[in-house]
Amino acid sequence: MSRIGKLPIHIPAGVDVKVDEANVVTVKGPLGVLTQAVKKDIEIKIEDQTITFTRPSDHKDHRSLHGLYRSLVNNMVVGVTQGYEIKMELVGVGFRVEQQPGNIIDLVLGYSHHIFMQLPPEVSVEAKTDKRSNPTITLKGIDKQLVGQVAAKIRSFRKPEPYQGKGIKFVGEQLRRKAGKAAGVK
Repeated sequence: MSRIGKLPIHIPAGVDVKVDEANVVTVKGPLGVLTQAVKKDIEIKIEDQTITFTRPSDHKDHRSLHGLYRSLVNNMVVGVTQGYEIKMELVGVGFRVEQQPGNIIDLVLGYSHHIFMQLPPEVSVEAKTDKRSNPTITLKGIDKQLVGQVAAKIRSFRKPEPYQGKGIKFVGEQLRRKAGKAAGVK
């Protein structure tokens, strides 16, 4: 049995979980509402403030979907109660970020032009630039997949390079650095 799939999900107070006949899970909490369609093969039971998932057989498809859907529903429960947050910092001379009205960010990343990015309305952004420190971008939302996808898109504009470490990196991320040219060594 799947180690992740067989773990029950505890439903915290203030969270309402419903499963309809089309096997669509709806999680409603203090921060919002999320839905996820689950294949008919995976059975979902809600009892005593816990959600459990069972699969009909040990077929390869059933085994892979068992843990997947349990993780997706668990992420939904965590999202509507606590939410998700990703912090990124811009490392480089002249790198800047500005927050524009309408959930738009303006990035200056050393290119000959500004990069404007329209963010989805489900993701809130906070751009902060302090003196003597790198500019930071904080993304918040209830959908873990969407917040991560937006962060990956922003990072793709200028990935950190291994020689000087310039680029957009996650706060706390350890970059693998390389030594530059060894001048005068024979």
